[in-house]
Amino acid sequence: MNHLTIQEQLLIRQIEEETAKENIDNITRTNAYFKYFKTNPEIIWSFLASMVSRNGGWNMCDLEGSLFPQLLQPQTRKQLFLTFERANWLIFHDVYPQLLIYYYSTKLNRPLFHLLPYFHVSVFIQREWKKYWVSKDKERLTTALIINEQNVIQKPVIEHPVYKSRVFHSFIFFFQDWLHFSCVLFPTCGGELYGASVNGFRTLSKRINLGKRLVRILFHPRLFPHFLEFAEKSAHTGSRHDFEQYFKTTSRRETPFLRATYPVIEHHRHEHEDWSMMTRVPFKSLYLPVYSVHPIHLTDWYIHKRDQLQLLLSLRKVITPFKKRI
Repeated sequence: MNHLTIQEQLLIRQIEEETAKENIDNITRTNAYFKYFKTNPEIIWSFLASMVSRNGGWNMCDLEGSLFPQLLQPQTRKQLFLTFERANWLIFHDVYPQLLIYYYSTKLNRPLFHLLPYFHVSVFIQREWKKYWVSKDKERLTTALIINEQNVIQKPVIEHPVYKSRVFHSFIFFFQDWLHFSCVLFPTCGGELYGASVNGFRTLSKRINLGKRLVRILFHPRLFPHFLEFAEKSAHTGSRHDFEQYFKTTSRRETPFLRATYPVIEHHRHEHEDWSMMTRVPFKSLYLPVYSVHPIHLTDWYIHKRDQLQLLLSLRKVITPFKKRI
């Protein structure tokens, strides 16, 4: 760091501190992404990240809501929560310094991407930021960020021996994956839901394609203003009541608030392997557009799936004694 100017050294420390401050929990991350998008609307990935992060919070709080405690043992629920939390933390830890370096580059009117290696981000994404500074190709940068962040969690979370055996090879994960209970939803204040279901979550290419499909939905010219309105008006609490409150039929809150449910988890990242140095990136195919073959309007689908889960619970109570939970 000796060859850096005093200003650059101070900036690195400032970015480290700001990233740590905003990477406390799912609430701070969600809000930080959205606040960044409002300041830098050209970085459309940050709005996608905020909306996907909302979904992460809802998934976490589902585990302690009215249904899952009757289906899953406490240890299973804890492991699922820690999986969501670890993936969320790792992505933010990796990407927020990138976003801040871009922000300060715009303020100083000169690229500061030579500082990216000090935050251990991949060579792949370093190159993409430099390209974006010149080309202003928003779509390419958005896809690059999706590719990068999904690779960031592939080895430490998806392929981690503990998460792999206790979560991704567990009965409940396969069951959720098969029934599409896990779904990325974009709500509106009109009580409508749009989005895409997550199937084949463990497969890197499927997660990347999902991200690309979600971008198309989120920034659809007709729908984007409604999603933005929801994000502006609806505080993120982690409870699904954040959007269920807008449903035409009123419903009581079924999931708790995140901060009333979970403690702050202290994370560390000891290894900083560059995934792009070990993985060949098929650039041509990854940057091709994707099109959804499934409906993106999911209001009726969501209500049907919620009813399915209620039915599953009712059947389980009849078939299996309560003490023999998963």
